[in-house]
Amino acid sequence: MPGRSMLRVCAAAGVAITGASVITATPVTAPIPASQARDVALTSGDTADSALGDGTAFVIGGSGLPTPPPAYVDAVDQLYLEPRGFSGTPQALDTPEGLYPVTGVHSLSYDTSAAQGQQILDAAILHQIAGGNVDAANPVVVFGLSQSSGIASTTMTELANQGVPSDDVHFVLVGNISNPDGGVLERFDLPAGTDPSFPSLGFTLTGATPADLYPTDIYTQEYDGFADFPKYPLNLVSDLNAALGILYGHGAYLGDTPEQIASAIRLPTSAADTLTNYYIIPDDSLPLLDPLRLIPVIGQPLYDLLEPDTRILVNLGYGSITDGWGQGDADVPTTLGLFPTNLDGAAVSTALSNGLQQGISTAIQDLESPANYQITPLADNPSLSTLLTGAFNTGLTDTLHPSLMQLVQILKEALGEAANYPISDATLLSSPTDIFNDLTGTVAADYAALLPIADTVNAVLTSLPAYDASMFVDQLEAGNLINAIGDPIAADVVMLPFLLLLGTAVPIAEATAGTLVNLADLIP
Repeated sequence: MPGRSMLRVCAAAGVAITGASVITATPVTAPIPASQARDVALTSGDTADSALGDGTAFVIGGSGLPTPPPAYVDAVDQLYLEPRGFSGTPQALDTPEGLYPVTGVHSLSYDTSAAQGQQILDAAILHQIAGGNVDAANPVVVFGLSQSSGIASTTMTELANQGVPSDDVHFVLVGNISNPDGGVLERFDLPAGTDPSFPSLGFTLTGATPADLYPTDIYTQEYDGFADFPKYPLNLVSDLNAALGILYGHGAYLGDTPEQIASAIRLPTSAADTLTNYYIIPDDSLPLLDPLRLIPVIGQPLYDLLEPDTRILVNLGYGSITDGWGQGDADVPTTLGLFPTNLDGAAVSTALSNGLQQGISTAIQDLESPANYQITPLADNPSLSTLLTGAFNTGLTDTLHPSLMQLVQILKEALGEAANYPISDATLLSSPTDIFNDLTGTVAADYAALLPIADTVNAVLTSLPAYDASMFVDQLEAGNLINAIGDPIAADVVMLPFLLLLGTAVPIAEATAGTLVNLADLIP
């Protein structure tokens, strides 16, 4: 059902960092007829602003969503394709979308999943071109979100190597984990261009989306922790905000309004004739503080008191006082740095002083407003509105105001569909066999959730030190002693918690929630 399928995206968005690598397999591709095979070359119609036409658009899901449901496809079409002039037929493209161990301890690792997804997408594009209904005015359109944005990025290079013309395919990517400036697959690709790998957990940091191969539109939510990660990870406030941004930003692309997307800021690029447009969707709220607004009465005043100065501290992680995104050209691959060097200390101090005054003033206004003391339904809380809109737009719920029982049902579906946990419908009124099978299945799943811990220990004790050593040697050979010491520290501030989260905390949390759900369901 659409709700269960879409749920996989929401569940995976909060826990997925992803990479892609080529696995040893024979590519499953359809050859381009000789009359159509030609070198990739720029033509007068090759621009990032070229129309999407009335051909076919392949809509691909994210981690845990191998088959996007119809509501998801419709939302993508209405929000991102039709406004760009697309009048053709959008269709879901099935890809594995595995993310071990988040999508189950027996699921595909991201590297394997993404490599298979690349083969599937490549074959689908070549099949469309071979059909003879593709030209510059009506290219094959590809929409990718999260994991599928990484798949699309590596597919671009594969298509170019196969001679697919640049005007035959147009990409639209959101939540792009391979963003040149902010995507985690590029931000932590150190030493630059080496594609460091963590084999035991199955992911590789594969670098940036090519900017000059095919017309592409990339939309990024400000503070999205996967697509807009801070440049300076030693700023822990900015890191924590990005972590919350995975939930509030990375999971919100189909919950944004058409007006928000239409008013997205186009970012500068190093060349005027680049084939890629980069857009940032500003975030009116700050993910780090958003949970405060779930607290009745005092939550909003607390949020408004802290938000101005906290936002400044967060933005410093991007090298700015006012903007929560990279300050360089958006098409230039940019790895992490140690400290921003372009900021005026006096300007920062003044901004913080002004922010404090603004926060106090707004908090007082909140406390004086009668509206602040009215208890509103949880679904109307501004901290959840965008996420719930996205759930509604994609068929996860049939209302913008789901009840508590509907939210519980969503959790159960998430555990069963996204995490592949064996959710049972047995109760105390069921047969002894059903109850026994329920309990043994639960115990087996809980035991299996402990297995990724060994892979995590492997990654922490082998892959992470190798990653650090390569950075140290690279910078030392370049004569940068400070960076030789600082780069590994800055990277580990993020990578170590991530490894522990991915391989330990998430599987255990899923197992704990699944156990509680199954035990609770035994009660009629």
